[in-house]
Amino acid sequence: MGLNSRIIIHLMGLLLLFNGGFMLLAALISGIYADGVTYQIALAAITTLFAGTVAMYFTRGHKKEVKRREGYIIVTFGWLVMSASGVLPYLFTDSIPSVTDAFFETISGYTTTGASILNDIEALPEGVLFWRSLTHWIGGMGIIVLAIAILPLLGIGGMQLFAAEAPGPGGDKLHPRITDTAKRLWFIYLGYTVAETILLKLAGMSFFDAINHALSTLSTGGFSTKNASIAYWSDKPLIQYIIILFMFLAGTNFVVSYFAFKGKVQKVLRDEEFKFYRIFILLFTILVALVVFFRADVPVSEYHPQVWGEAESAFRHGLFQVLAVVTTTGFVTADFTAWTPFLTVFFFGLMFAGGSAGSTSGGIKVMRHILIIKNGLLEFKRTLHPSAIIPVRFNNKTVSEHIVYNIIAFFVLYMLLFIIGAFVLGILGLDFVSAIGGAASALGNVGPAFGSLSPLNNFSGLPDLAKWWCGFLMLAGRLELFTVLILLTPAFWKRT
Repeated sequence: MGLNSRIIIHLMGLLLLFNGGFMLLAALISGIYADGVTYQIALAAITTLFAGTVAMYFTRGHKKEVKRREGYIIVTFGWLVMSASGVLPYLFTDSIPSVTDAFFETISGYTTTGASILNDIEALPEGVLFWRSLTHWIGGMGIIVLAIAILPLLGIGGMQLFAAEAPGPGGDKLHPRITDTAKRLWFIYLGYTVAETILLKLAGMSFFDAINHALSTLSTGGFSTKNASIAYWSDKPLIQYIIILFMFLAGTNFVVSYFAFKGKVQKVLRDEEFKFYRIFILLFTILVALVVFFRADVPVSEYHPQVWGEAESAFRHGLFQVLAVVTTTGFVTADFTAWTPFLTVFFFGLMFAGGSAGSTSGGIKVMRHILIIKNGLLEFKRTLHPSAIIPVRFNNKTVSEHIVYNIIAFFVLYMLLFIIGAFVLGILGLDFVSAIGGAASALGNVGPAFGSLSPLNNFSGLPDLAKWWCGFLMLAGRLELFTVLILLTPAFWKRT
């Protein structure tokens, strides 16, 4: 059977309507702040809404059936269509006149990478800044999840889309109906965003800065309204602690958050991935804080004269940067690449960690690391007892061999794509440190990298081809490799 192309185009139109609606919201913010670009953003919204309406109108007689192949195409092309239309506010307002740069900034937003080509963020109009943060928030939990949460057009076919798009290697459904699951995830996501906005406002941010940083934090994106990122508020530690809390929550499986709200505390505490996630964050933070306190060349102005003040500052900076990299949020309070060579290598390694499955973070994910390590250790027992059946267990449940093989394949593909990514960036002119840092950052959706792409710099100096290549890596990493790479295989396109 051939592809159901009409449902694919129809859903592309639906996503364009969503995008246009969010652009209207950005135009409203622009009008409130009278930043001078309200008309241009509104025009971008109308253009996007018109394109979406046309696509849906001419495919209104589609067959409402989404099979696995259509699901992969809808998710990948959906992200590309959203990114292609998402450049319009940048182009129409002349905030980013280059198509290449505008697309890079947009796909970096939707994939929640947070890598930027902007050299003076604070010069942008408020409406454009808000749109920039919105691209994070939309992409955070997933465009497709948003679509099936609000308009359950797909029936049982929605499961194919959710499986293709939802972050992480797996996850417990909160409700038998996929649309109800998506709605619950989005209510938690929205609730956290509102809560962080209020807390940041009370802690000393303006309302505009507070809502933008909440949008970026919960999506683990990292776009800021300030050139110095969170370091702009270095005199307000409470702001950093609030963002720390919500980075931690954003990097936690949203199903765990749901169980916590339902009062199932024991189920939360017994969750194996959440346990290791907490332990890893604590151990990594202690290590970084000790190095910063005793060895790092950190400006004295960031510290209080008392030893306790210095210890607190080292702990806060260490915890913030560990969470920012592990959860792939990418906010910075300081240039961690200047803290010591050891910590530079350490943070490079953390780029491959990732948060929990079912979170908005990128990277490999904690669950995959746990299962790979467990399976590796069990291989010793299997070697000694070749006749024994020794399965991998997770949360006291046996993990099927199929899932274990899938995770191992994912890890191999991830590392292979990282190597190829760095190799291509090297060919395009980047030095060794910048190439491996840029590839790891783009593929893991982290944001800041190393070398010429460090937190003190950005991605504006990349050649145009390198920006497009990084965009591909961002998309592949955000959609967990298989969803994108399977479209590149000849077998996928053969008629069945």
